[in-house]
Amino acid sequence: MADGDCIAQLGGWVGYRVEAWWHEQRGERRWLAVKLRPAPGEVRRCSGCGEVVAAIHDRTLRRIRDLPVFGAPVELHVERLRLACPRCGPRLERLEWLDPHCRVTRRLADSVARLCAVTSVLHAARWHGIDWKTAKAIDFRALERRLGPVDLDGVRRLAMDEFAIQKGHRYATVVVDAERKRVLWVGRGRSRAEVRPFFDLLGPARCARIEAVAMDMNTAYDLEVRQHCPNARVVYDLFHVIAKYGREVIGRVRVDAANRLRHDKPARKVVKRAHWILLRNPEQLKEAEQVRLDEVLAANQSLMAVYVMKEQLKALWTVPTAWAWRRAWTQWLRHARESGIPALMHFAKCLRPYWRGILSRVRWPMHTGLVEGINNRIKVIKRIAYGFRDDAYFFLKIRAAFPGVGR
Repeated sequence: MADGDCIAQLGGWVGYRVEAWWHEQRGERRWLAVKLRPAPGEVRRCSGCGEVVAAIHDRTLRRIRDLPVFGAPVELHVERLRLACPRCGPRLERLEWLDPHCRVTRRLADSVARLCAVTSVLHAARWHGIDWKTAKAIDFRALERRLGPVDLDGVRRLAMDEFAIQKGHRYATVVVDAERKRVLWVGRGRSRAEVRPFFDLLGPARCARIEAVAMDMNTAYDLEVRQHCPNARVVYDLFHVIAKYGREVIGRVRVDAANRLRHDKPARKVVKRAHWILLRNPEQLKEAEQVRLDEVLAANQSLMAVYVMKEQLKALWTVPTAWAWRRAWTQWLRHARESGIPALMHFAKCLRPYWRGILSRVRWPMHTGLVEGINNRIKVIKRIAYGFRDDAYFFLKIRAAFPGVGR
């Protein structure tokens, strides 16, 4: 067997034969150049309709990158055929190993896409010796081909949250199928107008089948869900409510208590250093931390009150029935009013309109913990890539990282 035929068979360039091959020295690297010509007697098919076409319209010489051979980069000099298809007009020949108008073979593109899944586009481009824009375009097409349009049929429960996309309070919204744990949609922004495209994509019929949506106390999300999903119940996440309580109530009362102790340096130091102890769950505290907490609470009546009220507020998410929840909620509001603590009274007043979202937790035991985990993974994706310039590409990467699980 001739060397050219052997190389052609190893290369797998179906429909072509090797006319010549040689080595070229380009800088510090030695390249393998292979010239391919159409093999006589092969069946040619139109890339448009897929039908067999015998007439050739014209020929063009193209330079195509292929996978390296023994560490040497490979460049193909391909005589590309444009067929005179009677149905489609002049069209390129369809090849299984090369997409139309591409300058890399399919197997090289597959290798680039696989590498881009675990590292940055820049590293994948350097590994294969191609431009990073070419590597990004290859990965973008591969993601579009693999993911396709998102399947929104059968979606019943959603979880929504925001994540920082850039510095300067620029955010994006991610919507997740809470049952199948897959990302359905990602869009820049967190306002009503910016999340509305998801509900337009979902459509009225599918919106009507949504049963519950978990979220933080984001008014924009709440209003859009109520407008587009008439049968859905909004479920507020415990973590976000307690985090808000910690910032606006416990934090404020602790700072006020420390300011009142400005003339007692040791006591002020103890109160100021109690920030994380007051916010952590009691069962997670070590013995020494529990002793410090008891000392801080015993020395300050206001801190004791807001700390106990925090535990009572958390208990609202574990009440078994709606009637029991109503009694616990009424009692919590009354205690907040009677406490005389301005920060706690203000928080209770602001929280009152959101009672339906807290009560929904009794019927729909949902939370945004899944979305928080996804947000952490999004940070890793962004860090590996050193940031993204293209939102569409970034959002495809997020969807690819969370394809979901079967029902």
